Amino acid sequence: MKTPDITVSTIDFDRLDQLLNSLSGDTIGSDTLRQELERAIVVAPQQLPGDVVSMNSTVRFSFGDGKSSCLTLVYPKDAAQSGAISILAPVGSALLGLRVGNSINWPLPGGDMSTITVDEVLYQPEREGAYHR
Repeated sequence: MKTPDITVSTIDFDRLDQLLNSLSGDTIGSDTLRQELERAIVVAPQQLPGDVVSMNSTVRFSFGDGKSSCLTLVYPKDAAQSGAISILAPVGSALLGLRVGNSINWPLPGGDMSTITVDEVLYQPEREGAYHR
């Protein structure tokens, strides 16, 4: 499976870059997130397609084993909220920048690999005009 391109808004890119720069080098998930940001196509928030997973988006996704979930992608400080997943969690980093219908092979905690597919972006701040959330 070819790794799909990811698209990230300039606002998310800048905030995630600041987050990474504030973390210690051994913070779990920081290397993976940094690698994803390095390969991202960065666009103005107004140009972000409405079917792309951005920060604070609520997304329905499924795993290769048929299980599915619906979570909101958040910054670590907000990860304790019900229904939220941190951008530093393995699945969080996997979802960032994917479009509806995209699938990616991704390592899960414990070392297993899974295919993660974006089924629907239920809410995306940029689509709603909330560019500075």
